[in-house]
Amino acid sequence: MSDTAAPPARSSGRSLRRVLGTVLVLVVVLGAGAYVGTRAMEIPAPTQLARIALSEPSRQGDLFPAHTVGASTRPVTFPAGDGDLPADVPWKGDRIALEEFLETTSSKALVVLQDGKLVEEWYADGIDASTRMSSWSVAKSVISLLIGQAIDRGELSEDDRLVDLVPELKSGNEYDGITVRDLLDMTAGVDVTENYKAYWPFIGTARMLLTKDMPGFLDDNRKVEFTPGSEGAYRSVNTQLLGMILMKIEGKPLADVLSQRLWGPMGAQSSATWNLDTADGVEKAFCCLNATALDFARLGQLVLDDGQVAGREVVPAEWIDRIATPAEHPVGEWDYSAQWWHPSGGIGPDYTALGVYGQFVYVNPTTRTVVVKLSDHGTQQDEAETLDVLRTLAGQDPTRP
Repeated sequence: MSDTAAPPARSSGRSLRRVLGTVLVLVVVLGAGAYVGTRAMEIPAPTQLARIALSEPSRQGDLFPAHTVGASTRPVTFPAGDGDLPADVPWKGDRIALEEFLETTSSKALVVLQDGKLVEEWYADGIDASTRMSSWSVAKSVISLLIGQAIDRGELSEDDRLVDLVPELKSGNEYDGITVRDLLDMTAGVDVTENYKAYWPFIGTARMLLTKDMPGFLDDNRKVEFTPGSEGAYRSVNTQLLGMILMKIEGKPLADVLSQRLWGPMGAQSSATWNLDTADGVEKAFCCLNATALDFARLGQLVLDDGQVAGREVVPAEWIDRIATPAEHPVGEWDYSAQWWHPSGGIGPDYTALGVYGQFVYVNPTTRTVVVKLSDHGTQQDEAETLDVLRTLAGQDPTRP
């Protein structure tokens, strides 16, 4: 397969939607008092909102302040593999060429590892192995690994209550019953909607992405939709709260925790960045970790190898088992466990880190395969269909059992 691809056929339509979204953002904000309004809401100024709305999701990490996550002093390299990927893949009841799939889903990078060997490394025009790209909610799965390490060190328990670990969040209502387990498995019920609308970024997750005062945002949102632990509902704020817990127990920024506990030990070849709410603020734990496709592949390989790198334990094997075992309550139509998804429809057990706009770190223990796909596809668009393709690349085509 070639190293570059033609621009996606639908890119002009997507750009037009972004322009229209930007216009709407500006109209709303200008109507509310322009810079005065955005300052009062503690979100970026109108010009910055326009830049964000116009930018590709995979590169939005460049538009926010960030802490750096240092590369490893002992980077891990992947030997070349000799496997061949299928020439065509299933797509919406048909089969299309792999190159067409990558173009159709606005892919930026594809990396395939089998048995720890590099079978495929592909980048779109303007992207290469050194390009850091936004992971969006793939960062949630990274937070999970850091939480698992903290539990193994005895610094944390899944039964611990959030408000005992972060006392300033005590509310006096059902919110105070939220446990670490509830946050991990998306059963906390915190009432912050999953809103990704570019033209109305003033509520829910979109507001959390833009806020310049993350602690204030969390303080303002201490209510629950249902009794914690009673059902599953995907809420990005749950992961932000896990991040606040980690910062409390570690006493340092999340980027430093990641560098020391995971990024360095797993052999990351490149530095990463983690976006902040403001220049001297805190990391957006629920998203916004920006790294290369190969380093995301190293993360997947670490999970596939039961938390070990070159025979050294980085993440406890017990935590990998926790990730690999679906929790009691599904989240939407799929099973979920400790910030990792268990999509339905596969031939054997598999799981994935998953970010909005088409970011995947897919792990298939049966075929010993890791697939990383980073994209600029639509919001939560074609996720099930894309998983069928990733399973096919892993040697388990679900349309051909």
